[in-house]
Amino acid sequence: MTTTKRRRFELRTDEATDQLISEAADLLHVTKSAFVADAARQAAEKIVARSDVTLMSPVVFDTMMASLDVPDESPELAKLAKLPRLITQ
Repeated sequence: MTTTKRRRFELRTDEATDQLISEAADLLHVTKSAFVADAARQAAEKIVARSDVTLMSPVVFDTMMASLDVPDESPELAKLAKLPRLITQ
């Protein structure tokens, strides 16, 4: 199914980049517009996908996981936990 394209996107670039894009598009037998749109979409999808991932070294990860096993001192929370429950099952 072909999607009708209704959005316009303009790009300002230098001559060398324009020529490089033209050459790459010709090698793939696509228009410059299709080449740039596809490249931009791939880059955007990669960045959006990576935004859901937190990267850290194994040492930092192990430290973080170990810290989850150590309870924080929280007298306020302990006091609240001792209050009578308002909702019972």
